[in-house]
Amino acid sequence: MLSVLAMAGPFLRGQDAAKTEFPDFWKTTGEAVEQAHATLWSTLVDRHGVILDYVGELPTPEDCKLGRPNAIGWWSPIENGPMFSGLYMPAACERARRSGSEADKTSARRLAEGLMKCASVSEVPGMIVRGLGTDGLCHYPLGSDDQTHPWFYGLHAYLMSGLPTQAERQQIVAKMKEVADVLQGTGWRGPCDGDFKGQFRGGFQGHLFRDAVRYLFMLRAMHEVTQDKIWLERYQMSAAEHPKGSENTRAEICAAGFGPDRELIKSLEDHALWIYVGSQGSLQQLIAMEKDDALLQHYRAGLALNARTALGAIGRHQEFDNADTKLFGDTHWREVYVPWQPQKTQAEAETQAQVADKTKRGPRKYYETRFMRNPLAAAAIAAMTGDGTGRDAIERAIRHYDYSKIYRAEFFFAECAFYALPKE
Repeated sequence: MLSVLAMAGPFLRGQDAAKTEFPDFWKTTGEAVEQAHATLWSTLVDRHGVILDYVGELPTPEDCKLGRPNAIGWWSPIENGPMFSGLYMPAACERARRSGSEADKTSARRLAEGLMKCASVSEVPGMIVRGLGTDGLCHYPLGSDDQTHPWFYGLHAYLMSGLPTQAERQQIVAKMKEVADVLQGTGWRGPCDGDFKGQFRGGFQGHLFRDAVRYLFMLRAMHEVTQDKIWLERYQMSAAEHPKGSENTRAEICAAGFGPDRELIKSLEDHALWIYVGSQGSLQQLIAMEKDDALLQHYRAGLALNARTALGAIGRHQEFDNADTKLFGDTHWREVYVPWQPQKTQAEAETQAQVADKTKRGPRKYYETRFMRNPLAAAAIAAMTGDGTGRDAIERAIRHYDYSKIYRAEFFFAECAFYALPKE
């Protein structure tokens, strides 16, 4: 994921020359949320219950085998299935709780089924695939920490919602235990399959905030769903541990929030907040699960710091023009990400991912990234304090967009923000 951000960063930083503010599209937040919800479910949730990145031709088994547009699956419509579905799940469950609607309960169940399928199609135990191609089985061979953590996050939310049947609960807990046991054995590195079988991509034991909070959440969540004390012991030991390269414990790293991650992601609040929604949600859940006062103090400090920083980034939504007609070329990704060549290594796959016909790709993708995805991710992060701080700014961002005209699925962050706010 850091490589993706490195590629996009220079382009995004070049978009600040002129700032024009555009009017909000909706008068009420409720209307905006309902349109976002209806648009997501009518166009961007596939038949398996997995959220697509955008509407486009699905990769075939041959595409996935050969690595088109690249072996990582970046820029394809199935790039971020478990990430998006998992991050969205708490909002889906909270919507179902508030409405009591059978349709909303069914929607949350569909998401859970999709997450389960993403952990069940690889021949390699513990691999969470990015999404599913045309046959409902094919997938890109490289795993990802960005898909694995939200997989746990989403299924944990579903289990805690009271929605699953006893049979569903048993199946989900068994699968979570299976995946977690594999990751425990790999040092919490994500396994790959296909031509990259035996390799790993991404991990959780680094020294940055995102590493620490996601790792601690997964360990603590595993204790909550299994009640096996070994997970609690691992969690407590890891919270007090100094990861390699850090003078601080993981709990202390959490207290500092995501600010120190600028070490690797420059100006992250300008374009990278979307990858911190799950981290903020993990802090929120750690606070809900934790009883130790010292740990609670660290987690609450990080949650508050992140929310304050995110509030400062929400205002960029005003620069999004709902009448914009810039080209979104990814719909025809086969024509955009060329010339293509085979990739035998992960490095070659990352290099291939940088190849694109920029004219055919068009600027709309990065327009949405800057002025839709990041502000709505900021709104979600700010809302997760759960106390309503910043409500006016958060709700204004939600009201700004005509969701029927947005190409990429990240507008689901609007629902994440809304359902994280306390109900008025």
